[in-house]
Amino acid sequence: MTSSSASESAPTPDRSRPGPLRRMTARGRDEAHRVATPLELFFDLCFVVAIAQAGAELMHFMAEGHAGEGILNYVMIFFAIWWAWMNFTWFASAYDNDDALFRVVTLVQIAGVLVLAAGVSRAFENHVFLAVWLGYVIMRLALITQWLRAARAAEGAERTMALRYAVGVLLCQVGWLGLLVLPESGRAWVFLVMAPLEMCVPLFAERDYVTSWHAHHISERFGLFTIIVLGESVSAATVAVKTGVDEHDALGHLLPIAVGGLLVVFAAWWIYFAVPIHGFLRSNRQSFLWGYGHYLIFSSAAAIGAGLEVAVEQAVGKAHISALAASAAVTLPTALYLLTVWLLHARHFKVGITQQLVLPVTALLVILCTFLGEWAVLVAGVLAALAVAVGVILTTRESAPRGRGTAAAV
Repeated sequence: MTSSSASESAPTPDRSRPGPLRRMTARGRDEAHRVATPLELFFDLCFVVAIAQAGAELMHFMAEGHAGEGILNYVMIFFAIWWAWMNFTWFASAYDNDDALFRVVTLVQIAGVLVLAAGVSRAFENHVFLAVWLGYVIMRLALITQWLRAARAAEGAERTMALRYAVGVLLCQVGWLGLLVLPESGRAWVFLVMAPLEMCVPLFAERDYVTSWHAHHISERFGLFTIIVLGESVSAATVAVKTGVDEHDALGHLLPIAVGGLLVVFAAWWIYFAVPIHGFLRSNRQSFLWGYGHYLIFSSAAAIGAGLEVAVEQAVGKAHISALAASAAVTLPTALYLLTVWLLHARHFKVGITQQLVLPVTALLVILCTFLGEWAVLVAGVLAALAVAVGVILTTRESAPRGRGTAAAV
């Protein structure tokens, strides 16, 4: 990919004091102490509603024995949630000037997120996407406004890039009208066409000029969203266990699921944050593959929570599925999470074949746990915890001869 990087010699605007309106100039990639802002954290928090709705609907479909339809719906709905977050996150990393207008437009985007969340259930159950589409209209009009502001303050290739983003976002939103006007049988095809086109917009827009996203800031933003998704899984599983204990007095059946689920989530957090990935994000090619791959990380992490709910429902006799299907609802997303984190994060920091094999082998063993019946979740959790322990031991041994201190890694 040929590119002309954002100007690194341009003076950085003074953002130390709030102002009603500033030029939306690119931020520098070498800014020190660049961290997520309170507005970005608030933006992320508002996605909890949408993630919770998608997870709850996935759980209901799987518990009723409609796993295939539920997973297909989940893939489409979670793409809408993830891509809305991605659009804002990468733009803000490059152009967040934190003036009053930027804040107001971002709050409008948050309103669009909440409209999208309100439509998740109808999209899942009835394939009615009006609210989801309207939520995107609100978010996209705000995002186009931001890109036009960036274009107004830019010149040359940077201005062209910003205009390409604005036009690409607008055209894609028009394309999603197919979800409203086509018959239900054609809506899956709309997704299959439009989702790749959406992901091609950044590739096209930044063909000649690369936005000045900040590697440390981006890695922090993705990490924080991972915490939110894992937190939603903990919340969903806790509510399910509490309901099972209160209504069915089934603590003995639920304790292995609760302990195993907690170990899975704890290990998922440890594995993701074991290594600092920002040093790896040096180009658009690396960062785009890494960012797009997080669709699998986020969606599988959220699906773990839904799977734990299904396991609880099956244990207390409320789910109309077998123990094998309930176990798979936990083990398969857990294995996918482990493999994807290894592919995007861990493998870049491994030394030797033994370290490289820890997570892939653990993922395979977790899949085999599916056939262990009521002990599947507990054993999967123990395996995930052992993967963390083995990773720490191997990393410590590798570092010790060199006299270097090391953070626990997997």
